[in-house]
Amino acid sequence: MVQTTQLQRVHVVTDVGATVLLGIDGLAVENVTLEVDGARVAHVVTADESAAACPVCGVVSTSVRGHAVTRPRDVPYGDTPVQLVWRKRRWRCREAACPRGSFTESLTAVPAQARLTTRLRREYGAGIADRFSCVQAGALHYRVSWPVAHRAYVEHVEQALTAPLPPVCVLGIDETRRGKIKWEQDPVTGRWRVAHDRWHTAIVDAAGTGGLLAHIDGRTAARVAEWLLAQPNPWRAGVTHVTIDLSASYLRAVTDALPDAVVVADRFHLVRLANDMVTEVRQRATRDVRGRRGRKKDPEWAGRRRLLTAHERLTPASFATLWNSLIQAGEPGVGILHAYTVKENLRQLLQLAGTQPDREAISQRLWRFYSQAASSTSPEVHRLAATIEMWWPAVEAAITTGYSNARSEGYNRLAKHQGRNAFGFRNVDNQRRRIRWACTRQHRRASATINETPGQVR
Repeated sequence: MVQTTQLQRVHVVTDVGATVLLGIDGLAVENVTLEVDGARVAHVVTADESAAACPVCGVVSTSVRGHAVTRPRDVPYGDTPVQLVWRKRRWRCREAACPRGSFTESLTAVPAQARLTTRLRREYGAGIADRFSCVQAGALHYRVSWPVAHRAYVEHVEQALTAPLPPVCVLGIDETRRGKIKWEQDPVTGRWRVAHDRWHTAIVDAAGTGGLLAHIDGRTAARVAEWLLAQPNPWRAGVTHVTIDLSASYLRAVTDALPDAVVVADRFHLVRLANDMVTEVRQRATRDVRGRRGRKKDPEWAGRRRLLTAHERLTPASFATLWNSLIQAGEPGVGILHAYTVKENLRQLLQLAGTQPDREAISQRLWRFYSQAASSTSPEVHRLAATIEMWWPAVEAAITTGYSNARSEGYNRLAKHQGRNAFGFRNVDNQRRRIRWACTRQHRRASATINETPGQVR
């Protein structure tokens, strides 16, 4: 609809070249002046007839009430800034059913009551997301307040982060601590206790480019299962394997929410468990024989790093020094070497991952590990063997498929890096948003549309 009020049209002379150079849809440049400080001032007017439409009822007005001057900030052009002076009209809305009495012109490029152009908001939203370490750094660079910069950043990333999850075949689940442990002192006993120990559970695409799919508050089986069950049935049906560390909570969540998925134990955590076993045997042997903690002069303490190093990474001379010193130490040293050989047998078993081993090769190395563990008298060794036996289906899946939870560990590092860049987060939603954006770069690159002309040759 168009109101029938008579309007005297005034012809405004504009600079076509400057208008094209400015490149803001709906605005035409009248003239450009140079200020004393070197800033360029572009005087612009409205060149879009749809700007006269009432924002409430949509009726195009033809009755001018007055004029208003605004100075929206725009993207910089060259070394010196360009200042916009927009002289726009204030219109009357003569529609009887419309509650709006008057309104000023507005455009998609410069919305109503906006102090910034739309393209400037897009630029520093993208800049904060991709080029700056935190929102505050981007706000200082673009000379805007933190709330304005943060809103632009949220607008830039929200569409990508709220999009449907990509199909995932191998899911990775791991936890990461949110911030530091908070301690408090018991007023009665005076002992210090943990007041807050906050955790996030990261769910990632462990074999594809999906990146970090979600950050769940807490690390309980109920929270993880709730998120998994909230996903569409076709998406859950596409998950064939789930890699986890040796966590009973995550195992229960996967069993409840993804009963058809194969659980895969992470090999890194298995080797770490074996190294912890060797350390416990060494520490117990020192306490039993010497009645104290290890010292530099003790052979088992001097070789503590070599005991945790892979055998193939030790030089022959270094391994001979370790072995001979522990043999000369007597019974405690023999027990430590026994635990060391059990750990190495487990590593040899896990080294079959990715080689497509047959059942015979797996059985031989598994039997070697169990027989060596059974001949030991250390309870720590027996506990490791019992753990491997209890988790054997997941361990076997790790060997036969070659899947691991390395992606989860890598994204945990990125999550901690984002926390250090922001000097900590007070708002959990801001933390999750920032971390997810940093951990989905590969997915955004892989899913980006490639535009090329028909004759373009790669």
